[in-house]
Amino acid sequence: MRCEARLSSFLSMLGITAATLLPIDVQAADPCTGHKGLQTPRPELSCSHVELRIYPSPDGVLRAVVYPVDISLDATPDMESRIVIRTSKGETLNSKDYSSPRGFNGYHVVNAKWSPDSKFFVFSMSSSGGHSPWQFPMAVYGREAVHGSEKDRIVGFSELINGNPTVSADFKFSGPHTVVATTWKQPGSPEDKVAVTVDLWKAFENLPPSSFAAPGYFSR
Repeated sequence: MRCEARLSSFLSMLGITAATLLPIDVQAADPCTGHKGLQTPRPELSCSHVELRIYPSPDGVLRAVVYPVDISLDATPDMESRIVIRTSKGETLNSKDYSSPRGFNGYHVVNAKWSPDSKFFVFSMSSSGGHSPWQFPMAVYGREAVHGSEKDRIVGFSELINGNPTVSADFKFSGPHTVVATTWKQPGSPEDKVAVTVDLWKAFENLPPSSFAAPGYFSR
């Protein structure tokens, strides 16, 4: 105890506080952003001005909005996400909630992009609870449904690649509506990655009616 007191006194003379000795990421920790759990619960009224992310479609007709779903005070409010698709005039067309009852069994959006032709909005996610950290589920909003009475639909990307998972949050477009993602080369080997290319227009044409989300996704 005496040693600790002497050390504290010595540090005070040097103008150094205990907080200064903490790692930079701990010192600068923001309880309102970062997709992370917190050591102690934050106040109930904290983080009331968390920013949402808005993705306008290239043609300016639609916009996709990623909302942080503030469920647990033991985590930053952006730990889980909700996707909302609206027109530029504010009409809501579709939405999908990836939150969970306690805030640690859902998903938050990592990357998101519109296809160059504005027909599809693609987003990748990560588990809020750290489950299957090698897996980054992806989903696709299709602006024009092919089957049924739906004007549009949101489907799990794995439905478009024979049920296989996506093992990277990164993806890119190689054409107006062709996306390139990453899956495993063989089942059970997420470290053995391979690119997978999907023409979203053709893939949506082949979907069965009323297929809204892959198993494991939360329904609206």
